[in-house]
Amino acid sequence: MKNGVVLALLSSLVFSVMNALVKEASADIPAAEIAFFRGVIGTLLIMLLMRRSGIALSRKGVPMLLLRGAMGGLYMLAFFYTVSRMPLTDASILAQTSPLFVLLLSALFLRERLHARVKGYVLLIMAGAFVILNPLQYGSFSWPALVGLAGAMFSAAASLSIRYLSRTHPAYEIVFYFTAASALISLPFMWSSFVVPNLRTGLLLLVIGIVSLLGQLFLTKAFTHENAVVVQMVSYSGLMMNALLGMLIWGELPGWLTLAGGIMIIAGSIGVNGGRKQGVSVSSGKPEGAARS
Repeated sequence: MKNGVVLALLSSLVFSVMNALVKEASADIPAAEIAFFRGVIGTLLIMLLMRRSGIALSRKGVPMLLLRGAMGGLYMLAFFYTVSRMPLTDASILAQTSPLFVLLLSALFLRERLHARVKGYVLLIMAGAFVILNPLQYGSFSWPALVGLAGAMFSAAASLSIRYLSRTHPAYEIVFYFTAASALISLPFMWSSFVVPNLRTGLLLLVIGIVSLLGQLFLTKAFTHENAVVVQMVSYSGLMMNALLGMLIWGELPGWLTLAGGIMIIAGSIGVNGGRKQGVSVSSGKPEGAARS
């Protein structure tokens, strides 16, 4: 098994644990506050690791690093909000629509054309998201689901930028910009609803910060060692882990609409990733002129 695949598996496992901790903490404090403390703790820890490793902040590529940080921070804020308002499985399935946005963003910024076969898979993903949103029944339709889709788009943008930056910047620096941006972006959203954490919640926030940083390091290094498509494929294992934790801890049993929509999204995403891997699009998705570090 390739090193990047192992790292991607470890990342999925660690993030599943983090998601469960976030859902537990969200019962006491708002999602934006969780994202803020997660960013602050992660930033302090990554600064210590950078200092220990003798890594300084680069003067080149700062705009892309800032973009990666902003996209990752917005994704984290959106996902934490979705997890706090929806069953863990539902929120995780919506997050897995990110390959659709990877494909669309690649076509927009990397000038890749969509092959006819890939377009069919894209429609399948969109149909699956529509089923989970269930807009035909007002009682089931929710803004958290739309926020989850927006988070998937931010995740896709962050994934593309990580793959680009990993050729010229160390993983610690990429993660630093992500954690710092997460804290800054979350700050205005939590300002009017701040809740002073008690001892139990404070410990949860500390563990979330440590665990999420570990998962982010695994993920960033996975993108460094392996193709982004492969990393995305391996990340589907996180769906099963999240579903299992949701059932064991909160007794969340997915409904038939969630199952049907989830199957459509996963099948469509696998088809999209498979199509990209087989070269059905014009370019490989790797930024032109990117140098390897």
